[in-house]
Amino acid sequence: MRKTVVENLIKNAADIICRAKHVTAFTGAGISVESGIPPFRGPGGLWSKYDPGYLMIDYFLGNPLKSWELIRELFYENFGRAKPNLAHIALAKMEERGLLKTVITQNIDYLHQLAGSKNVCEYHGTYRYLRCVQCGYRLTAEETHLENLPPKCPECGGVLKPDFVFFGEMIPEDAGRQGLIEAEKADVFLVIGSTGEVMPAAQIPHQAFMNGCKIIEINIQPSNFTNVITHIFLRGKASEVMRKLARYLEIEL
Repeated sequence: MRKTVVENLIKNAADIICRAKHVTAFTGAGISVESGIPPFRGPGGLWSKYDPGYLMIDYFLGNPLKSWELIRELFYENFGRAKPNLAHIALAKMEERGLLKTVITQNIDYLHQLAGSKNVCEYHGTYRYLRCVQCGYRLTAEETHLENLPPKCPECGGVLKPDFVFFGEMIPEDAGRQGLIEAEKADVFLVIGSTGEVMPAAQIPHQAFMNGCKIIEINIQPSNFTNVITHIFLRGKASEVMRKLARYLEIEL
């Protein structure tokens, strides 16, 4: 009986997506866990093992070497081995089919792009690029060497910083603007793997809901969205639910 109920919910979600004019995906750490990237918060999360204070922008600016030692271990030694999973691939296929307009991701892991998604709003930036804190020069992480820390800007010699949002930094203006635009345009938000705890990102689905948007949520457990704005809650791992959803959308993975 339970299996039938779940299948009906997934079918209903697929029907809503097919009828929609503008579907936006909103993804959080949960979509990348199956790619081997642990979440930052919660039991077993990175902040239960490491001090997040090293990623405070004021600490970084005053102690770039100490920050970079942790940054290199967490992001450049671990994230670099991660590959897109079936959930990332399914979203890319949906975009290819015209069923999905945009992915807004809280993640900095670049896995949506590696899966083939083209229109991605990286709300918190990306680890794939570095930016000079002095002159603003931007380059890929592959273009510099992380053996000698902190890495220095090839243009001015200033310290390079990963181009993602540190604690105490503002959301990039372009990303913040695009999030609000999507919340206005979308008639369906597909929320995947987000706990709804991180602000201001978590405000985006709420704003979409207030604008009359249908919220379809995929999570392994209820989130801060589930009993507040979610219309259809599909409980399970992102890859498993997206595989079933893709079948109803007639998308081959």
